[in-house]
Amino acid sequence: MANRLLPEWHPQDAVQLTWPSPYSDWAPLLERIEATMEAMVVAIARYQAVLIAVPDTATRSHLAHRFACLGVEAARLRLVVAPADDTWARDHGPLGVVRDGESILLDYVFTGWGGKFEAERDNTLTRRLADAGTFACPVESRELVLEGGAIDTDGEGTLLTTEACLLNPNRNPSLDRTALETRLKADLGVTRVLWLTRGHLEGDDTDSHVDTLVRFCDPATLAYVKCDDPEDPHYSALAAMETELRALRRADGEPYRLIPLPWPAACRDPDDGHRLPATYANFLIINDAVLVPVYGDAADSLALAALGEAFPGRDIVPIDCRSVIRQHGSLHCLTMQLPRGSLAVFN
Repeated sequence: MANRLLPEWHPQDAVQLTWPSPYSDWAPLLERIEATMEAMVVAIARYQAVLIAVPDTATRSHLAHRFACLGVEAARLRLVVAPADDTWARDHGPLGVVRDGESILLDYVFTGWGGKFEAERDNTLTRRLADAGTFACPVESRELVLEGGAIDTDGEGTLLTTEACLLNPNRNPSLDRTALETRLKADLGVTRVLWLTRGHLEGDDTDSHVDTLVRFCDPATLAYVKCDDPEDPHYSALAAMETELRALRRADGEPYRLIPLPWPAACRDPDDGHRLPATYANFLIINDAVLVPVYGDAADSLALAALGEAFPGRDIVPIDCRSVIRQHGSLHCLTMQLPRGSLAVFN
């Protein structure tokens, strides 16, 4: 029987994080990013378990004590020693599918967004977690280069992505659009692929991951970033993307319900002034809640209200991500959801 790629709102066992190492690019910001990730863990653990890959046993012991002090139940926390190059679990973590009613985790090749950064340990992280007995379901390796942030799904056969990323020659240069679609349909059980040709964020290293721009909220609803400042360099491309979204149709021929997300004021690196990729589209859906990145901006409250409209019945939880964007990602980029039935039972 074919695989079916699960949407993010499918029931989850846990959210996977990769803890920053003091020897990584996070070194100058280590205390800040750790504080942000602590807030994420505390928030997620109110709803479900958190799996954290940690660089060493000392960090594992420290975090076990730290989260106990913060009131996180031990049963909601799994700490596994598995050193990594960076923290972006969305892109080096596994993709959850279901086959014959059983969860399967697919382990794709991660090359540091087309060879931009060192990624050897990140690329083997899922396999090392599996070898440590972390997962209750099979983990299957794939030879395709694919990052979780590059795709989104409605769970009903539609895949959403961007040409700038998936067709970039730095990913799978031997595959054209038709060949790549064939591979994605076979692996993920999707029946159609919607390609966006416009939209980008300055400061983004991913070649326009869709999770920074447009997200499924349910099979009929898309939330997207909308730039309302004609003087902003993003304005034209994002307006063109909005036009593309208005032209998209669901499998039944109906248009999508579109929810625009506000545009925060430009966030810039305090050291050299380059623009950072602040986006409200990088939210995380978990069991009964949605975690939303905020940036200390007047638009934060508007984003929370818009996503509250998109996710009725779920708690909307803001997470300050000003530290995260300093390394050119945001909240969703730090996480990978693990579907129900994928995490091994532990004490």
